[in-house]
Amino acid sequence: MTMNFLFSTVTAAVSIAVAVVIIFSPSPAAALGSGSTFAVVYGSDTVCALVAGEPTQRIICYDTRRRDNVTLDPGVSFSSIAAGESSLCGIRSGGYSLLCWDNIVRYGFTRKRIYQSNAVLLDTLAVGDRQVCATVNGTGSVKCWREQSSRGGESLPENEGFRSVSSGVGFSCGVSIRNSRIRCWGSDPISGRIQNGFGNMSMLSFSAGESHACGLNSTGHLICIGNNDSGQLNFTSNRAFEYSGLALGSDFTCATRRPNDSVVCWGGGSQRFNNVTEQVSFVSVSSGSGLVCGLVTANLSIMCWNPSNFSRFFLPFPEILPGPCVESSSCVCGVYPQSDRLCFGSSSICSPCPIPSPAVPLPPLPSAPSPVSHRSKALTNGLLAFAIVGSIGTFIGICTVVYCLWTGICFGKKKVHNSVQPTITRGGSQGRSRSNSSPPSRSLTIRRQGSRMLSMRRQRSGTSSKHADKAEEFTFSELAAATGNFSLENKIGSGSFGVVYKGKLSDGREVAIKRGEISAKAKKFQEKESAFDSEIAFLSRLHHKHLVRLVGYCEEREERLLVYDYMKNGALYDHLHHKENVEKHSSLINSWKIRIRIALDAARGIEYLHNYAVPPIIHRDIKSSNILLDADWTARVSDFGLSMMGPDSGKENRPMKAAGTVGYIDPEYYSLNVLTDKSDVYGLGVVLLELITGKRAIFKNGNGEEGNSPIHLVDFAVPAIAKDELGRVLDPRITTPELGEAEAVELVAYTAMHCVNTEGRNRPTMTDIVANLERALDLCGDSHGSISSGIVSIVSE
Repeated sequence: MTMNFLFSTVTAAVSIAVAVVIIFSPSPAAALGSGSTFAVVYGSDTVCALVAGEPTQRIICYDTRRRDNVTLDPGVSFSSIAAGESSLCGIRSGGYSLLCWDNIVRYGFTRKRIYQSNAVLLDTLAVGDRQVCATVNGTGSVKCWREQSSRGGESLPENEGFRSVSSGVGFSCGVSIRNSRIRCWGSDPISGRIQNGFGNMSMLSFSAGESHACGLNSTGHLICIGNNDSGQLNFTSNRAFEYSGLALGSDFTCATRRPNDSVVCWGGGSQRFNNVTEQVSFVSVSSGSGLVCGLVTANLSIMCWNPSNFSRFFLPFPEILPGPCVESSSCVCGVYPQSDRLCFGSSSICSPCPIPSPAVPLPPLPSAPSPVSHRSKALTNGLLAFAIVGSIGTFIGICTVVYCLWTGICFGKKKVHNSVQPTITRGGSQGRSRSNSSPPSRSLTIRRQGSRMLSMRRQRSGTSSKHADKAEEFTFSELAAATGNFSLENKIGSGSFGVVYKGKLSDGREVAIKRGEISAKAKKFQEKESAFDSEIAFLSRLHHKHLVRLVGYCEEREERLLVYDYMKNGALYDHLHHKENVEKHSSLINSWKIRIRIALDAARGIEYLHNYAVPPIIHRDIKSSNILLDADWTARVSDFGLSMMGPDSGKENRPMKAAGTVGYIDPEYYSLNVLTDKSDVYGLGVVLLELITGKRAIFKNGNGEEGNSPIHLVDFAVPAIAKDELGRVLDPRITTPELGEAEAVELVAYTAMHCVNTEGRNRPTMTDIVANLERALDLCGDSHGSISSGIVSIVSE
């Protein structure tokens, strides 16, 4: 009886404690360097934000001095951004990459990727004057880049996890997960002063300014420490939980205030503007050195004002995200209204957890039962520990029973699953990629899970089970019958390890069947490259609109066959270079818009391999004959016989030998035998040049004395592109591009030129390429478009 009572008491106490933590969570702060969905660039009066209601959470910026908008990396999604001194940084959706733009004061927007990892994902972001810090998702550990040295300040804490971080000028601080205390580090000695000022106080939130910091402690009271030359620490009221979001500038402090989420500021003369902001409700507020901006609750517009005068204005932005798009299951306090529309899909924006009224006392914890009051402290502690362990065990037991019933494994049954594959859940994309075609670029949560679809494989006794869980298994006789015993009239091409035939299965499905050659030489090659196993291993777990789908396989004796979806319109190579098309101009792809769309489709497929497949995959044989077109002229990347697992972040991959196709193989990879994802970029660059010029990767010019000498397409096209003489190398089968098309073709040409750069480090990423091709396709649909109106995403990484 005593144990049951104690167990109930402990359970109630734990529940109330958890509820208190959730209820008292304040709104996220948007200070000088804290991550948010909008930010004011310190020292430039440029404001950047994440656009709502679009498939991509793109960054749009507005220079309040020049009064014009610019989009950074169109087509790329971000979960949060933060601004420092003349710089802006953003964590890409999914947390696997951190990008920064510098020189914003000069409107240069010089872009640099400073972090990339598919294994260690980033969460919260903080940017100061020079230091960039972020927490690691799941652990709260901090990573910092650029200026990190203490030099008289505090050193970066080791083995410490943080709920959030915020950066000022020369210092960064975070709220410890372990004890909710403030820990600071940085080059400025003020880091130690701020840390000591907060001392052992337990803090709910923290925000940094130029040389001061503020936060809410566990009782909901505001605490400010640091420089007070302009009265930035002199708040006039401090009732419990009166303030929520904080924004700290150079010499002033602003906060959203209950009960109506209006903004109040103090220090630096900013209080003179409070009578205007008191009438407006804000989701959050952000500050720069001399500019304050708030996200208006009523219409999600951004209103800005100068704290030292009475100027107020609204930015010419569309609706801005009030918070990051995440899975609804992670929202402990409900979902923000209209999240589906704002996130453009199935993910949601979490509502901030409510905070109690100061007049309402905290709920008291249950008192200990009197029957155990006479027991010794040791016995009580022992019972408490036993109760906690027991509760955990009970919970695990319940979970086990639920799992057992759901899977049927307890009854000798087992759910049939497809192969383990990376599933991309997009925050706000309805589970779709761009236009149902691109790798998801919204809030990405990459996880491995078994597909709950019906099994594609056939259960046959006596057949190989080596790949039984990965694809449908066929007998050799079935595939021979489907292809007319592999007749020549059904031969449609060849792949990395065999000949491809068109076939029709007994159930009426049209398929392409690749039959591996079984000669001794071919067999030896297959053993070295493992092309058959490679294709099954990769394609059985890759599912994307722009990758050819593997239907099944056959493995009998020495026979190795792969079965794919049939691509009705064949290979891109044939449409570009087949004699009939060359002479009669007969292909539908003799249109600049369609060619650019095909290029974009292929780029999206490769981007999926590089950025979203787990682990990443390098194709190694990107060429126009491996880009197939289905009945709707949608392009899909095929032939994974030479593919390899991609290297870990920052590491190079050295396979046994260089592999690929002459004309498309990366010269750096071929000469140095160093494989990176930039090798696929080179191959795609050659394909882009093929689309622009209509020439083969290696061709004979047919002009003058050198007519019989083979010419590499790169050597033919790149010099003309570099000299702005693109017109002399364009494919003559297509009519002269109109205004919008001309700019689009030019953008594709410059993208291709960067893709085939001799050094891999100077080539763009696939994400950059996708963004440029999307921009080019948009230009084809708008004859008034202008490349100068957007930022071309070609950079050296």
